[in-house]
Amino acid sequence: MNDLIRNVDTPEEITAAAAELRQGAGANEISPNATLDVFEVWAAALGTPEMAAIPGIAFLRLWLRRNTLEPIIARELGPGALDGKWMEDGRAQLKAYPVGVVGHWPAGNIEIQPLLSMTCALLGGNACLVRIPRGLRDQTRQLIEKLVQSDTNRVLTRQVRLLVFDHERLDLHRAMAQSVDGAMIWGGEEAVTEIRSLPFPHWARLAVFGPRISVAAMDAASWSDLAVREALCRRIARDVWQFDQQACSSPQVLFLEKKEGHSAGDFVQALRAAFETENRIHPRETIPAALTSAICQARASWLLEDVANSAIFPAGPEWTILLGQGSEIPQPTEGKTLTILEVNDLLETAAKLDGNVQTLGLVLADPERESALASVAASRGVDRIVQLGRMHVFTPPWDGVDLIRIMVRMVRHVRSVQ
Repeated sequence: MNDLIRNVDTPEEITAAAAELRQGAGANEISPNATLDVFEVWAAALGTPEMAAIPGIAFLRLWLRRNTLEPIIARELGPGALDGKWMEDGRAQLKAYPVGVVGHWPAGNIEIQPLLSMTCALLGGNACLVRIPRGLRDQTRQLIEKLVQSDTNRVLTRQVRLLVFDHERLDLHRAMAQSVDGAMIWGGEEAVTEIRSLPFPHWARLAVFGPRISVAAMDAASWSDLAVREALCRRIARDVWQFDQQACSSPQVLFLEKKEGHSAGDFVQALRAAFETENRIHPRETIPAALTSAICQARASWLLEDVANSAIFPAGPEWTILLGQGSEIPQPTEGKTLTILEVNDLLETAAKLDGNVQTLGLVLADPERESALASVAASRGVDRIVQLGRMHVFTPPWDGVDLIRIMVRMVRHVRSVQ
């Protein structure tokens, strides 16, 4: 375990860790099937009561399951890829091979992201150097201990090194970048820009998942339907609560299409009940002072901005619902702060979205109208259009790209004798 997750302080330690991985990776070819065998055991091991407190653990367990990953591997790498076989392609053969050592720079605010990112590269047979932000060290250690227990033959653990060091250590970031053949980079604009500027080898592949936001939308027929209103509100609350609304797939805004004779205020009261229930089930244990201040400021600014605006929130900063009108997306506050905006037409609203919106969570009663809206949103730059309540389900493509395929080489072999 001490070899797997390390506090590093010198560039030489990172270079040595990469060399260890490269030597081992060159001697072992690991099929996706072998990786999935370990992932299945790991997923089961993560289902203990002490692990339940880690945000996002349910999604990590679901992602690790064979029935989740098998169809993704087949779609991205082709039939036969599960067993690491060559696939016929006319007169040639194709087979996925790893790019080598893949570096991972996860965002510092999503507890499961270091290992979620790592699994994508492992499924391609790669070795992994994973930079762990110090704030995620304890949670990552808990998660990786379960992998060590599950991987009794060290199929995957010999392919991994987790490195704990501060964001400010540019010398360590540089050493890590120089040591890898590929990189998966996640985070805010400043962090992503800094990492992309590092001296990667010219052949290195970079997959960048930068800062974006997500929104939800419901048509008039759906939110005004009393028979399904309570269930819809529960789904919204579930999407808002995951990752404390800090993930790029977290809904920051809910667009409600207006309906004559129906008040959005009634819907908001139902949503309030769902938020209160979710807060009892998954209460916030701690909250940074800066986030508390941001939430208070957002509440006050919203109410002062327009006399027609309204807000519902408890005495503390646990959650906030802001109600108003218009299609302009406000600056996200996060911390379970959902802005609800009434609009006249969802199709017109979708046409105003842009590439900054990653995920659109939808509930529309009319399938044809939903298809039309999805086409408009996709043409404007939205990459994921999903059912409300499933905005965080981690299934490729993500940000418009495959997650396994991007870190493999599809080797083509044309036989010398036909």
